[in-house]
Amino acid sequence: MDGTWIRQMKPALTRFLNRFSDCFSRKDTRAHMPTYVQGQLSNLARKSVEPIALAAGVPVRTLQEFLAQYAWNEDAVRDRLQQMVATERGSKRAIGVFDETSDVKKGTKTPGVQRQWCGKVGKTDNCMVTVHLAFAQDDFHCLLDGELFLPESWSEDRERCRVAGIPDEMVYQPKWKIALELYDRALSNGLEFEWITFDEGYGSKGPFLRALDAKAQLFIGEVPVSMTGWIKKPGLQHPPKDPCRGRPQKGARVAKDNPKAQPFRKLLEESTRFTNQSWERYRVKDGDKGPMVWEVKHAMIYRPDGKCVSSKRWHLLVARNPLKPDEIKYFLSNAPAATSVQKLLLVAFSRWHVERCFQDQKQDIGLDAWEGRKYLGLKRHMILSCVSYLFLTKMREKLGGKKIWVHRLSGSRRRIGTGPDLVA
Repeated sequence: MDGTWIRQMKPALTRFLNRFSDCFSRKDTRAHMPTYVQGQLSNLARKSVEPIALAAGVPVRTLQEFLAQYAWNEDAVRDRLQQMVATERGSKRAIGVFDETSDVKKGTKTPGVQRQWCGKVGKTDNCMVTVHLAFAQDDFHCLLDGELFLPESWSEDRERCRVAGIPDEMVYQPKWKIALELYDRALSNGLEFEWITFDEGYGSKGPFLRALDAKAQLFIGEVPVSMTGWIKKPGLQHPPKDPCRGRPQKGARVAKDNPKAQPFRKLLEESTRFTNQSWERYRVKDGDKGPMVWEVKHAMIYRPDGKCVSSKRWHLLVARNPLKPDEIKYFLSNAPAATSVQKLLLVAFSRWHVERCFQDQKQDIGLDAWEGRKYLGLKRHMILSCVSYLFLTKMREKLGGKKIWVHRLSGSRRRIGTGPDLVA
């Protein structure tokens, strides 16, 4: 956005930011929020604190202290943003998307920085990683929340954490546990998701899948080919009573004469439930480079649960890229058996929403432009970036945007969000 655009939209921006006024106890502190947000919405080449402050005629140190030191309730800002989305976008078509992003950082002072996998450059590098929850509904999407992934090397060095302003209660957690915390926080602010989706990094974690299922949350997410299951429910044997406790052990186990659970890749290649199916083509969405088409096979399966077997049936959806037949994705879902393959497929491929959020926030907002050394500054930067992006998304929607169409190749063309079996 250039200066002319911001001047035209300033009344709307002022009304929008006024909804966060009670998150600040002092007017002079609150006055810095519009400065920071307008800087993020501007056409500055670099949207870190220094160029934003210089462009606004504000002392650089003042804006740095606004992020990292001044007293204001950043949690209340985040909660208000989520409540706004829940009120204005509450719908059964809502999808939550978990993903993470990384940024290369120099030195050792940035909170959470270490040599680890950096998706931004596609290799191990010195970087920090943050876990995020995105909201998608039809053509609308935004980021709702984000949290720093604190590596074990940091968690075990509490003095280093204190220097970076990381609270003592913040310790190492695997990314899937951080994702569940973001999910619970969103629900506490009134958000509801018809579906949750995620990539293989989260889908490979059995406790994560079981936690979502225990919360009665529908999901479909990508899982590794090494994950195992049965097409037919195996014979079960109930363990005898524990002689020490006098009661049966929990869960039924697979009878010894039953076959072992097979990796999904082997099920695809050898099970008649899959080999007797022909690949069916679906047009997932229209992208910048043309239509995205995938070939699909589907079956209901049973999954092991530790040493026991769950009586639940799961959807196993296998999608193959017809242009690159070696590119095959496996998706697992806890949806009711009657759920259509088309609906499962559309949700499974809705991760583009969070990828677009990351792209827009880094290119247009400056999500990756933070250069501080204090955790509080990082947290506030991520929250204000969500605020700026929500306003930007609302304005784009108000001005009109391109609609995306999805359909099954053998059927009629439908728009996302229309009809009972389609979701964004």
